Amino acid sequence: MTATDPTPTGVPAAPASDPGTAGRRMARVWTHLGAPVDIASVAAFRFLFGTMMLASVVRFWQRGWIESLYLEPSYHFTYWGFEWVQIWPAWGLYLHFAVMGVLAACVALGLFYRVSTALFFVAFTYVELIDKTTYLNHYYLISIVALLMIFLPLHRGWSLDALRRPALRRDWAPRWCLWTIRLQVGLVYFFAGVAKLKGDWLWDAQPLATWLATHSDLPMVGPLLAERWTAYAASWFGAIFDLTVVGWLLWPRSRPFAFATVIAFHVITARLFYLGMFPWIMIGNALIFFSPSWPRRLLARLARRPATAPTAPTAPTAPTWPRRLGIGLLGLHFAIQVLMPARHFLYPGDVCWTEEGFRYAWHVMLIEKTGRVVFQVTDPSSQRTWRVYPHEYLTPNQEKQMSTQPDMILALAHHIADDFAGRGVPGVEVRAEAYVALNGRPSRLLVDPTVNLAAARDQVWPQPWIVRDSAPPRSAAAAPPRW
Repeated sequence: MTATDPTPTGVPAAPASDPGTAGRRMARVWTHLGAPVDIASVAAFRFLFGTMMLASVVRFWQRGWIESLYLEPSYHFTYWGFEWVQIWPAWGLYLHFAVMGVLAACVALGLFYRVSTALFFVAFTYVELIDKTTYLNHYYLISIVALLMIFLPLHRGWSLDALRRPALRRDWAPRWCLWTIRLQVGLVYFFAGVAKLKGDWLWDAQPLATWLATHSDLPMVGPLLAERWTAYAASWFGAIFDLTVVGWLLWPRSRPFAFATVIAFHVITARLFYLGMFPWIMIGNALIFFSPSWPRRLLARLARRPATAPTAPTAPTAPTWPRRLGIGLLGLHFAIQVLMPARHFLYPGDVCWTEEGFRYAWHVMLIEKTGRVVFQVTDPSSQRTWRVYPHEYLTPNQEKQMSTQPDMILALAHHIADDFAGRGVPGVEVRAEAYVALNGRPSRLLVDPTVNLAAARDQVWPQPWIVRDSAPPRSAAAAPPRW
């Protein structure tokens, strides 16, 4: 087997093109998807995923984020449709994170893999659903990948499960397993690139112009980062990188250079911007585009011995109805993964301003947004009014995130109304004066201050109380970035 041939020895070549019936064409598709490839790369993906998730859990614990992000707030912004998700008491949440760390280690080692991966998916997604203010694109990616991994046989090789159950061991995996991971990772890059095809990013170099200028004090490169042309070059490179990097990684001749670019790109962004684990996760994910045998060849080179090709069945496994059902469900999954990032085109206005359809769409590093919100509460029966400030209900991080996102402003308005009702003042009207600045523009109203938000409801349709025009002249004022 050569470096560019991912199919193990002993597997017959796919049948030649045949203009036969649809059934024959479908049979060729099943043959191609079911053909065995070296399991080494997907097993390495499992190990890297579990290891990074364990590191993330330890990082949360060490930095006190369990307390500050989840236990300190007295109110949590729940997701639409998941209002029933409630937080554990303190001891329960710390135990939850400890168990999640153990599960991540089990995933990495391939120990009780199916159960460990399923429980990790539930445990991690639960934490993600506690509070909308903690949403990050790579948290969503982790949940998606963990869900897919439940159904992928990544434990049949290079795992403790294969060691304790020799009958389970395989040196190969079906090709669809490898391409499922590749497609999921590739969609992240592609839609991140599509999201950058906006005037702010390409023609105004925003928000990079603002963010890079804040690093002008760095030795040697600082003055360069303050130059406007640097921001333009970085913006255009970022868009081109996201749109094309998967193709360069898949082509064996360009792969070494593409991977070196991936490492440099993500290390630089990790150094300049606060992106958490995202850069390291994407560097690890990029390895899935290498030849399926790359871990086997790497270990052989380190041991200074020749690499041996894995053995495989003489023919691909026949597509039974459970496998057909699985492939169909994968097709449905990826249809959703394509439609979700595109749904914001159904909403009027700039998605970076309204944030309708912004989440789950791989809109990475597109906005620098700051806001200030004050609520006016009116009792219709007595005509008494109160001015309510968000810090009376929220932590600083929650207030920062809420002040620029309409659905959270609406949620807090409802919470304020419920709080007044609990204090003996039912039926109050709650209006918001929310001024927001986007990508260097002056602050302006985000929501209609005449609308009683206590009577409005969150919905998937466009919200009529959002002020949608977000394009007044820019100011030179800069503000700290938000992701």
